[in-house]
Amino acid sequence: MIKKFPLINDKLNHFYHGADYNPEQWLKYPGIFEEDIRLMKLAKCNVVSLGIFSWVTLEPQEGVFNFEWLDNVMDRLYENGIYTILATPTGARPAWMAANYVEVLRVGENRVRNLYGQRHNHCFTSPVYREKTQIINKKLAQRYSNHPGILAWHISNEYGGECHCNLCQDAFRTWLKNKYGSLESLNDAWWTTFWSHTYTDWSQIQSPAPHGEAGVHGLTLDWKRFVTDQTVDFCKEEIKPLKEINPKLPVVANLMELFDGLNYWKFTEVLDIVSWDNYPKWHEKVDESNLASRIAMNHDLFRTLKNGKPFMLMESTPSATNWQAISKLKKPGMHLLSSLQAVAHGSDTVQYFQWRKSRGSSEKFHGAVVDHCGHENTRVFRDVTEVGSVLEKLDEVLGTSVQPEVAIIFDWENRWAIKDSQGPRNCGMKYEETVHSQYKAFWESGVPVDIIDMECDFSSYKLLIAPMLYMVKPGVGEKIEAFVKNGGTFVATYWSGIVNENDLCYLGGFPGPLRKVLGIWSEEIESLYDDESNNIIFSYDNKMGIKGEYETGELIDLIHVEGAEVLATYKSDFFAGRPALTVNKYGYGNAYYIASRNKDDFNEKFYGELITRLGIKPAVNAKLPKGVTAQLRSDGENDFIFLMNFNNGEEKVVLEGVVYEDILSGSNLEGETNLTPFGFKVMKRKSQI
Repeated sequence: MIKKFPLINDKLNHFYHGADYNPEQWLKYPGIFEEDIRLMKLAKCNVVSLGIFSWVTLEPQEGVFNFEWLDNVMDRLYENGIYTILATPTGARPAWMAANYVEVLRVGENRVRNLYGQRHNHCFTSPVYREKTQIINKKLAQRYSNHPGILAWHISNEYGGECHCNLCQDAFRTWLKNKYGSLESLNDAWWTTFWSHTYTDWSQIQSPAPHGEAGVHGLTLDWKRFVTDQTVDFCKEEIKPLKEINPKLPVVANLMELFDGLNYWKFTEVLDIVSWDNYPKWHEKVDESNLASRIAMNHDLFRTLKNGKPFMLMESTPSATNWQAISKLKKPGMHLLSSLQAVAHGSDTVQYFQWRKSRGSSEKFHGAVVDHCGHENTRVFRDVTEVGSVLEKLDEVLGTSVQPEVAIIFDWENRWAIKDSQGPRNCGMKYEETVHSQYKAFWESGVPVDIIDMECDFSSYKLLIAPMLYMVKPGVGEKIEAFVKNGGTFVATYWSGIVNENDLCYLGGFPGPLRKVLGIWSEEIESLYDDESNNIIFSYDNKMGIKGEYETGELIDLIHVEGAEVLATYKSDFFAGRPALTVNKYGYGNAYYIASRNKDDFNEKFYGELITRLGIKPAVNAKLPKGVTAQLRSDGENDFIFLMNFNNGEEKVVLEGVVYEDILSGSNLEGETNLTPFGFKVMKRKSQI
């Protein structure tokens, strides 16, 4: 049963609308702060994120603190109805710290210590850096935890990167000792007899390096796991002094789009709320649907990380970035649409980087609500104000969520292992693209989806999809068997069930632990050149009722059926007539195997049939034009439908069977509904969940 989640903080019962604010950059400019307050109120902003890069302003010399400026900022903002998400300033350390304690600076994989500079250039293992973090965070907590204007803590900024210093090498060896217990177990898990790389002493183990070890896949995989664990541990240490002072004040860390360097599932237990920074390259292509669906998938991932709890859109640009290859402006309507896309998928905030453009340095041309002109008479400012006006009308959507009937597995450790596997396509295995290609079929149908990892609970879903589940951890195969046996539908693809959690190949035939439930055996996999292709042909009387041929390329799995039924076969070459799509009846459910990399038209047809056959409910009962999608949030009594047009042209949607309330206009919607270019509708109906 869907229900509302609690608010981020009871102090503010509206959607958060605001931006990263850096008043410390303007302390020498009289009048700027007062003007910013006026403009924030004009833009209908009710929150700012403060202090993200303020360490040197807060502590200009070691042990010498200056909080008066921050006192004034927070007090004045609150007096004007603007709340604060206060950051710990550890995303960038002061120059005095690097000069006094060189160990806080990172060492690269080439074993050379970095000079002072940039942002994430600090060692998470360093006792000195941890001590300095504890000191500044404790002082912030003591001074501001009970301030009437504070809503949450913003922990550091976009955690990422790794350090290869001696402190980290020692910590890595300790981590390995705790995991394996003995060198014999480690050598077995890493298959170090290959190339005579067996370790005989713990001190011989080093992190992967371009001029050292890079061919032991178990080492590379464990190093990435260690980096995540060490970062999570640092995050815990950051949070500890904050929670000691006021345990009720929520903590949030801003994460990044499918960031490869850290397994975000490991952060879910230490963070109260998940947020992420969203910077799509809109208008790169005429057809926006591929990008729009990819960003939707990211929104769904960040919602799923906390079991459906609303997330926060912590950063987005109100205009252009300054770091993408082409800094493209948003066309009219796109800023509002892309902001509402986040809300549609579960965000309770729309926030920007940044409020006011920096006058100098690397982000002086990055998009902001207030440009260098310093006033409100700009297109971007009007766009931001429009977002604020719309959000003011959506209070009843706050805290609502969705319980999808479909889940797609996107697993960080599986991705790491695939990228390091050395074959069969070293030009790129395209794991992220493969997951997205399955997701897109549901986005186009307006069907809500959860993005989970392989260790999540599958039992609540009707349909579970595992694209390229190369790594299958202990117990996962058994969970999938139980899911299908109890009536679930499971879909796997080529390059699944190949290795265990240590990246060791399964013996006895692929797809390893999935072989029984899928009813197939994979003999070998063919990698095609980019200019090669094949086709798959559906059997005339296949049980799905799909007809015709579909183009395939890049990867083609050569399989044998072991109880599964063949639905489609390859058309040509030496694998002509061999199975390309199978289904295996297992218990009360079915398990499908897609043996080749297929184009979007196959995914649309195949998953469209599954949606119909399994009775999976789309957000809205309507045929959606290409580039138009629908997303649902619900409180169990009312459903809130976001109908979104990502085309730069008008589209029509025929709403069937239900009369909707247009929340923004107050009118009723039924039958044919027009969507303007990059337009949307937010509609309400009695719950059908």
